[in-house]
Amino acid sequence: MKHAVAKFILVFAVFTAVFVLQKPLFMGVHSDAVGVESAYDFLTVAWHGLSMDLAVAGYLTVIPGLLIICMLLTPRTWPRRVLDIYIAVCAACISAIFCLDMVLYSYWEFRLDTTPFFYFATSPSAAMASVKWWQALCGAIAFLLIGALMWWGMSRTISIVEVRPAMGWKSVSVTALLTAALIIPIRGSVTVSTMNPSRAYFSQRRGMNHAATNPAFSLLYSATHTNDYATRYRFMEPDRARDLFLSFNADPSAPETEHFQLTTTDRPDIVLVILESFSSHLMPSLGGADVASGLDSIAGSGLLFTDIYASSFRTDRALPAILSALPGQPSQSVLKYIDKIERMPSLPATLASEGYTLAYFYGGDTNFTNMQAYLTSMGFSHIVSDKDFSLSEKASKWGAPDHHVFDRAADYLSGPAPAQSLTVIQTSSSHEPFEVPYTSARFASDERLNAFAYTDSCLTAFVNTLRDAPGWHNTLVVIVPDHFGCWPRNLTDMRQRHRVPLVITGGALAEKGRVAVTGSQTDIAATLLGAMNLPAGAFPFSNDLCRDSARGAFMTDPGSVTVATPSGSVTWNCDADRVEHTTLPPQQTADAVADAKAYLQTLYSYLDSL
Repeated sequence: MKHAVAKFILVFAVFTAVFVLQKPLFMGVHSDAVGVESAYDFLTVAWHGLSMDLAVAGYLTVIPGLLIICMLLTPRTWPRRVLDIYIAVCAACISAIFCLDMVLYSYWEFRLDTTPFFYFATSPSAAMASVKWWQALCGAIAFLLIGALMWWGMSRTISIVEVRPAMGWKSVSVTALLTAALIIPIRGSVTVSTMNPSRAYFSQRRGMNHAATNPAFSLLYSATHTNDYATRYRFMEPDRARDLFLSFNADPSAPETEHFQLTTTDRPDIVLVILESFSSHLMPSLGGADVASGLDSIAGSGLLFTDIYASSFRTDRALPAILSALPGQPSQSVLKYIDKIERMPSLPATLASEGYTLAYFYGGDTNFTNMQAYLTSMGFSHIVSDKDFSLSEKASKWGAPDHHVFDRAADYLSGPAPAQSLTVIQTSSSHEPFEVPYTSARFASDERLNAFAYTDSCLTAFVNTLRDAPGWHNTLVVIVPDHFGCWPRNLTDMRQRHRVPLVITGGALAEKGRVAVTGSQTDIAATLLGAMNLPAGAFPFSNDLCRDSARGAFMTDPGSVTVATPSGSVTWNCDADRVEHTTLPPQQTADAVADAKAYLQTLYSYLDSL
């Protein structure tokens, strides 16, 4: 019996040790993002992440426990062979998760979840477009080396103890009892509370909490908690959630006091430009670096909303926020679900019902993240994507570089003009791996800033072309980024991380200057519809930025929500139910967290109803 118990404990300990030893390596590679300040940080991270490591080790030890029981019951060698194969498979999976998480954290700064698998499933080529060949090669080598090292160390250690057949029920019963007892580390406690990502949260430093989180558990938790809109994030009675939501996000059907008129006509031609990974930090007029000088100039001669925020952190969350006024969610992308895509509210479809012709221009693969299904459901019948460009034009891993996309859109707009039109242009070149056909004299040594400067030059040339066109007097150009990207690096303040410019120009623009109202991408729908004297009741998460009803912004990252108001902001971890950062006094912080909970609950109830 003692050999069986020893082997069982050894298997559990080896799995646990593998996860614990990953933490210092992760913290060493990402020391800046994690915020490592001393050697003591490694110990605190290991300690606070231990319960989650034990939970994953518990899951992985269940099968070895059953195999050890089989070893006690039969003299045959197959249980040992199966255990050897199982250890090899576990080593490969753990290595793959570790390496993928290590690489992606550099870009996303959250632990691994199902997001990259959704991206890969919809378009493998687009999912790999950000990866350079040498990164893929290094990743493959690291996976093989780490996996082989894990397999060798784990198998050699576990084989130290040999289990011999013993038909006595005492040995079998004790081993079975130990296997059943794995429910304790798997659950994380003997109370009603079960293991969840909040167990690793102990620090006010976001990176330290991430370092303590087990990536395998993060992935498993994400995979099993993605589509439960009906029951997830329930904090209060529905009536109270609705009241708090409406007090934060004004009811679009309620009477409002007009603040200023956006357009000179109620049926302008609308050109909407969605800039990949831009942010306010690239514009000197918003206190950023002098990178997007063209956009800054366009804003200076047009209308600039100075306190606007991206709804979430990736394009598949941004498109529904901009075109459907649906905020991004902290647990998953709603574009995963075709049935919900088909029932989303649609700004383009609303305009189409008023006689607008719809067109969409993008240089990449529209199958990526179910974009094709989404755009079609939104009402776009004219969609230009990578397949519509020649092979010579598709010089980037993301497809056609931005200047080709803008040129194609300009050609379309210079053709026979429909009565009214909505034309959307989505850029892609200012995204990893930043391979652009352009070298800026100012940013030749920085490929990231050089890529932003390239897209900025393409945008500027496009707007100048529109300005010279006969229809400029009836054109409204709306420019907004999809989300914060890669510069500046290691930006941990979530309000600053989500802050983006909203620039409006065009001959149909009635007002010029700067507007300091706090809002988000979801407010674009109600703002445009308000300017056209059209109802916005189909967009409950959208406020008209030209009216007094606009009050604040709601934005999400994996596992967290940030609420921004003119007086401050709060970042609240909705999985750990704790405030990560606040610039408000205690009572206002509590009120903002209540608003965040009500908003999130209302959003998930709405998505469940679609």
